[in-house]
Amino acid sequence: MIDVFRSLIPALFFVQTCPIRVRAFVARTDPKGTLVDLADRDRRLTRAEALVPDLAARGVVAVATSFVDNAGISRVKAVPLDRLPALAAWGVGFSTAFDYFRFDDWVAAPPGGQAPVGDQRIVPDLDRLVVLAAQPGWAWAPGDRFAQTGDPYALDSRLLLGRLVDDLASRNINVLSAIEIEWVVSTDPEEYVPGAVGPAYGLTRLTNASDYSRDVLTALAEQGVAVEQFHPEYAAGQLELSVAPESPVHSADTSVLVRATIRAVGVRHGLRTSFSPKVDAAGVGNGGHVHLSLGRDERNLMAGGSGTFGLTDEATAFAGGILEHLPALLAVGAPSVASYLRLVPQHWAGAYACWGLENREAALRMVTGSRGSEDWAANLEVKCFDLHANPYLMLAGLLAAGTAGLDAGTSLPEPVDVDPASLDEEALAGRGIRRLPTSLRESTDAFMADGVLGAAFGEPLVGAITAVRESELELFDGTSAEDVAAASRWAH
Repeated sequence: MIDVFRSLIPALFFVQTCPIRVRAFVARTDPKGTLVDLADRDRRLTRAEALVPDLAARGVVAVATSFVDNAGISRVKAVPLDRLPALAAWGVGFSTAFDYFRFDDWVAAPPGGQAPVGDQRIVPDLDRLVVLAAQPGWAWAPGDRFAQTGDPYALDSRLLLGRLVDDLASRNINVLSAIEIEWVVSTDPEEYVPGAVGPAYGLTRLTNASDYSRDVLTALAEQGVAVEQFHPEYAAGQLELSVAPESPVHSADTSVLVRATIRAVGVRHGLRTSFSPKVDAAGVGNGGHVHLSLGRDERNLMAGGSGTFGLTDEATAFAGGILEHLPALLAVGAPSVASYLRLVPQHWAGAYACWGLENREAALRMVTGSRGSEDWAANLEVKCFDLHANPYLMLAGLLAAGTAGLDAGTSLPEPVDVDPASLDEEALAGRGIRRLPTSLRESTDAFMADGVLGAAFGEPLVGAITAVRESELELFDGTSAEDVAAASRWAH
């Protein structure tokens, strides 16, 4: 629920330097949708060879690379450090069945008995290689997946997001994004016993968790992650941090890295971490709010325009596209049965499809910042998503919907300046405010019917996402909210 959003800086892409990083954060150079040929493999191998001595000097003995599956789980392969050049050039194999894995590792296999057949290769993005501060001896890089032929793997969400970023860049539009991280820690490895005690937003809770919190922030800083804010949140044992915005692929990478770091620090403190949208059925869940800002050259398109609250025409159309497709977007942004235990009115979860200035009950919250900061602070917050989502899919869906809004010149309705739940049904209908899907069943149906997302994602990926959602619906059919929360608590 943090309000801060880092300014649009001149290049509109973050460039950070840090001695722990193997490279600075720069605009992505790996191919987003091109064939990996022998010359490219040779370049990757040569570059990885040059990195090995420095990594060894820093105590690295192994390198992990991972992708996020359609259930939002990061799946990983690792190699000893001396195998990094081979990993960078040729990747490492993963079964194509992983695109059908449910959060509990059940395979929602495609029809025809083909689940065990086929292979894909995950290749690390060396631009994002980082030495892990809370896991001594380890380094990590997010991976892109390719077919054995070297062709982009059709179901890879990171490559998909990169292509959508490129499409907007071809229109001379740059995007910055950031994903807020909310989590709880528990002193019990099975049941939830809050490990950070004290009142919501209270100094007492921060005091009681000060050593742990210090180690989280230190590890993130050593890894080059720019943390904007850190504070105790509303739910028992809940904490939150916000990070600086980056280009969308990099912000999704950072979301994966931040969560892995938080979890690793927790292990060292004897705490178990949960990012679940509903840790306890009776409590407030963890969100995964997304901040988005559009820019051209050095201008923030979310400010200084003639539209409502200073939006430019392009920013209005982009936000309008997101609002129009929100019911379907929930299938990738709130992708679990547990997500809908959180997505209820009057919990600041954004349960209504509407937008408003600083309205924490609207699904889309317009943030302008303090007077005088609008040119660099204005951004759009999507409040109805959570951290069960694959961040690459979530951002890809938002960009696809926003781009469709640009193409159609979509408008925004009148903003909502009250809690939608305070309005009766007649008033809601009169203002065109509708409740977002209240179940994974509803959002999955909306997703399958959405032509914009279907065209952007492609039939194979849509089919895999749908299969995983249908499998989770079957798993939890008739299950109580308490049992759903318990089963989902430690998975992500």
